[in-house]
Amino acid sequence: MASSGSSSSSLLWFRKGLRIHDNPALVRASSNGIKYLYPVFVIDPHYMDPDPNASSPGSTRAGVNRIRFLLESLLDLDFNLKKLGSRLLVFKGEPTQVIIRCLKQWDIKTLCFEYDTEAYYQGLDIKVKNYASTAGIELFSPVSHTIFNPAEIIDKNGGKPPLTYQSFLKIAGQPSWLSHPLSIDITSLPPVGDVGNCKISEVPTLKELGYGEDEQYAPIPFQGGESEALKRLREAMNNKEWVANFEKPKGDPSAFMKPATTVLSPYLKFGCLSSRYFYQCVQDVYKDVKKHSSPPVSLIGQLLWREFFYTVAFGTPNFDKMKGNRICKQIPWKDDDELLAAWREARTGYPWIDAIMVQLREWGWMHHLARHCVACFLTRGDLFVHWEKGRDVFERLLIDSDWAINNGNWLWLSCSSFFYQNACLVLFGHCDLKLNFLTLFLVDADQYNRIYSPATFGKKYDPNGNYIRHFLPILKDMPREYIYEPWTAPLSVQTKAKCIVGKDYPKPVVFHDSASKECKSKMGEAYELNRRLSGQFLGRFWWTRAIAIC
Repeated sequence: MASSGSSSSSLLWFRKGLRIHDNPALVRASSNGIKYLYPVFVIDPHYMDPDPNASSPGSTRAGVNRIRFLLESLLDLDFNLKKLGSRLLVFKGEPTQVIIRCLKQWDIKTLCFEYDTEAYYQGLDIKVKNYASTAGIELFSPVSHTIFNPAEIIDKNGGKPPLTYQSFLKIAGQPSWLSHPLSIDITSLPPVGDVGNCKISEVPTLKELGYGEDEQYAPIPFQGGESEALKRLREAMNNKEWVANFEKPKGDPSAFMKPATTVLSPYLKFGCLSSRYFYQCVQDVYKDVKKHSSPPVSLIGQLLWREFFYTVAFGTPNFDKMKGNRICKQIPWKDDDELLAAWREARTGYPWIDAIMVQLREWGWMHHLARHCVACFLTRGDLFVHWEKGRDVFERLLIDSDWAINNGNWLWLSCSSFFYQNACLVLFGHCDLKLNFLTLFLVDADQYNRIYSPATFGKKYDPNGNYIRHFLPILKDMPREYIYEPWTAPLSVQTKAKCIVGKDYPKPVVFHDSASKECKSKMGEAYELNRRLSGQFLGRFWWTRAIAIC
């Protein structure tokens, strides 16, 4: 490696944004005047160290599938950096301590890293920014993980995040960067300078991180990295008719050999794919077709949902909790570890639900409608277990687990937020108080009464139960008329299928008809209490307003 001496050196701190294309931090870190560039990634024990007490292989915060996906992404990033005359410098330790030590050791003049809205990274960034400011190091932290800057959206909305998708779209408008070409291709990078006595490592393997062979699932169908992300993007964009006609409510949740979506979410999560470049590519397709679908159901609409959740999450204290979260309904969820474990471990006795949970554990991914089904089942549909418990399971096991989106979807699917907020904004946006109280009540009631049946929903897409037979092989010989409800099969049929319910496959942990009725009743009571509390607030609001007018 070259000796840095007193030449201008920059450090690029990778966290997400694991890519070369559309990476403003990389462009700035390698700009004119920079002689040596140090691309750094820190293996954070907080996320990566094995947890022997976890419910499945992985760390406290991430399942082994997501860790492997990240390692594959780092290997690909290192490969792509080497093609440009650089390499990835990998460390292990508490990130702020490692970065500050590198800044000192290498006499860094410019520090670059992608801005991150997650609370954990915000805490890390404050420490590093404080040191950089004191040391006189130039800092560049651009917003490039999202299409819009969440802070700017919040500022435009008077300091609070917009709480409906439509209000978000109205405030966001068109991305400001659309009028400027994205930096997609980089031909070369400055070399890495002298690293001194810093202990640099290559991208580790799962084994080197401490995971035994028995803790490593078979490889999943989705390989990490920018190269794979761009390949998948190209394949999707080449099918212009599919892109133009894409509508999110449609799609087959049981399609596992060839998923009915792009499966680009894990690449967006780790920043292997730029959301801005994705947005630009879809817009380019739209220009070449006569008509296309529109938000919220279109592909662009899905990217904008991501932006919406990022913005609300960034601007809402305690967004990941029920208590102290001003946009979350307070609901007396059960604290039942046995029901939670049965759901997490795929032994609810409902094959459709259990097959989805097996796919989650083995692949770290499942179709969005499959996620809806199991989230509804755990919370307001059947088990009435707290959404935070399900959120934690998804957070560990999904390879595309994204703090803002995961929490936002659990708030939504448990009917704890967002539908309620839509009604509230209608209420505050009009003068007819009686009409909008009625609207608020009807929207709430209509939403929590919509429940995904664990016995019939999957049949619409897969009447033969092929999805179940694949992920629950114990049921592979069960006749199709019983595959979704095997407990209804006569004992002779169960014996012939080599699957006795209660022995080889569990009995249902609850009976859906009675459980769902009980859940609806509890949700109704909780909604009524929340409505009364909201009514008391609104009464005070309007009374105060009337006095002010007088």
